[in-house]
Amino acid sequence: MTTTGLDIAALIIRVTVGATLCAHGWNHAFGGGKLPGTARWFESIGIRPGRVHALAATLTELCVGVLLILGALTPLAAAGVVGTMTVALVAAHRRNGFFIFNPGQGVEYVLLLILIALGIGAMGPGRVSVDDAIGFSAEGWSGLATAAGAGLGGAALLLAVCWRPGKEQARES
Repeated sequence: MTTTGLDIAALIIRVTVGATLCAHGWNHAFGGGKLPGTARWFESIGIRPGRVHALAATLTELCVGVLLILGALTPLAAAGVVGTMTVALVAAHRRNGFFIFNPGQGVEYVLLLILIALGIGAMGPGRVSVDDAIGFSAEGWSGLATAAGAGLGGAALLLAVCWRPGKEQARES
């Protein structure tokens, strides 16, 4: 097996995004206000029931983070990043402008994670991955379509069913 520059890049990008998602999920569970604080925050931005979504987001971020690090089920892991970050973009960040340092944090960070995850879906996991070891291949247009379709579709469904912004948020949207 010859490892190419693309394989190395895929490994670096997967591990970086995977570790970032794991850290984000870990912080939801054990940082600051822990899961109850995360649930209150979800409620405050109109995602209800907050406790259910805090737990679901935390588990999703932890699981897709690990999957990306391993390069396992890579297009579905990328879809998990796309979905969770799209919900965050729409429900919490889009009204705050582009830059993360804006009050309320702009879309810069979550948009970057969405686009990198779409790139991971298209690029595939590379040769240094569980997917390659077991012969699972979904890259190119099919990997991108899986990451985009499942991620954006899941986000749209969650927002349609569970997001009820307050009157002030609705006016700002």
